[in-house]
Amino acid sequence: MKKLYIVALFHFRETHLMEAAELLNKLVTETRKEAGCLQYDLIEDQDNKGVFFLIELWENDESHYRHTATEHLADFRKNAAPLLESETEVYKGAKLF
Repeated sequence: MKKLYIVALFHFRETHLMEAAELLNKLVTETRKEAGCLQYDLIEDQDNKGVFFLIELWENDESHYRHTATEHLADFRKNAAPLLESETEVYKGAKLF
């Protein structure tokens, strides 16, 4: 099975950055404990305040599918929604080289 690479891009309102950081920290901490999670790193854009992206690597699609059903991801989505400036962008792919 091919490994699954994901980049998720978040634009949080500048007035809610502390709350967003707390939510993201909890999400990253809990997700890294999951079976099949090979990488789950949070990056803050150095030029655009409030912009964060997650770099994810999963053993396979099934591992990521299990992640989508976790309580900590559901909690993050619910609590982060009112803090977001725009809809989250998610890109999924497989490594070419």
